[in-house]
Amino acid sequence: SKRLGEVSHAYTCLAQLLCGVNRAYPVEKPRMVLQHDVGMSFATESPSTSDVFGDMTDTKSIAPYNVAGKTAIITGAGSGINFSFAELLLERGCNVVIADLALRPEAERLVSSNQDKTNGRPRAVFVKTDVTSWPALSNMFKVTIDEFGGFDIFCPGAGVYEPHWSNFWHPPGSSESKDSVDGGKYALLDINLTHPIRSTQLAISYWLHPKEFTNAALSPSIKASPHNPKRLVHISSVAGQDANINAPLYAASKFAITGFVRSLARLEETDGVRVNAVAPGVVRTPLWTEHPEKLVNLDEAQDGWVTPREVAEAMLRCVEEEALVGGSILEVGKDNTRLVEAFNAPGPDPDPKRGLVARNGSKGTDMVFSWLRDATKWAVGRD
Repeated sequence: SKRLGEVSHAYTCLAQLLCGVNRAYPVEKPRMVLQHDVGMSFATESPSTSDVFGDMTDTKSIAPYNVAGKTAIITGAGSGINFSFAELLLERGCNVVIADLALRPEAERLVSSNQDKTNGRPRAVFVKTDVTSWPALSNMFKVTIDEFGGFDIFCPGAGVYEPHWSNFWHPPGSSESKDSVDGGKYALLDINLTHPIRSTQLAISYWLHPKEFTNAALSPSIKASPHNPKRLVHISSVAGQDANINAPLYAASKFAITGFVRSLARLEETDGVRVNAVAPGVVRTPLWTEHPEKLVNLDEAQDGWVTPREVAEAMLRCVEEEALVGGSILEVGKDNTRLVEAFNAPGPDPDPKRGLVARNGSKGTDMVFSWLRDATKWAVGRD
């Protein structure tokens, strides 16, 4: 306790000295982890001054982050939220690599109109990518490096919302499921969870251990650091805060993404790699609008829809805003955003007009229980 008191005093003195200094990261009060905190793997000794403040190197020279002149990779940007993010980044002067299986017409137009290498404007490049394939993910990074020499922003945004072909209520082996009884995996989790985790590893690998490139015309990549910051933006969901019997695999994937992002928070302090996420509500994208079985959950006349552009703007905030530090989760509703705290958060606003919950979710739940009682779905693929 004496040592903790000394550290607290040091904290107070140094915080006063730092008043007015434009630090890259907010100073947090020291926290003591008690030995009886079951399940925690942290050291139980009081933090040292360096633990409390991190690297005390002067950070006044670090300019605010701006996407202009940078390069971003976005998976799933052939449509929806990720397309809107790609479009917004191009408008702000950032090169974009769109990694997806295919492009919707609006994405095709975006790529074709941003190809010129001679006009000094940002470019868009399409890389056909199956995000469930690890070799395809590696190729996505290699193509980006060959084209641009490196990348500064990565968004592993591709995702699906409990489709019938990979769905807890349509078990492997049932007529609508594409998941094999003996496959050992769910396609939804490969897309929504394994792909973001593996591609995050690859992005960090390139940023912290850059290689010389084969294209001599490209300048060598500079290692990430607080003075050469990089950005990783994930897509969680309000389903990562609230239980959802209609889409349990999807909810599990988004709870996992939220935990994953919070776990990597410290990388911004140590290596200049900020990892944070948006958590959208009900977004008007083909993920919803082209699936009648999902639209049954909504009252389209009364429920609020979040637009893809609103989510894209929140993603840009995650990249550029100083206050949205590593580990931040920014909830996005209709005309509103909210920072989701790690503990004691109130949860999404229950008013359907706010675009965070579906008014007719009980209709979807009725369908779920009808599937649950169908032996042709549940009695397959077992001894």
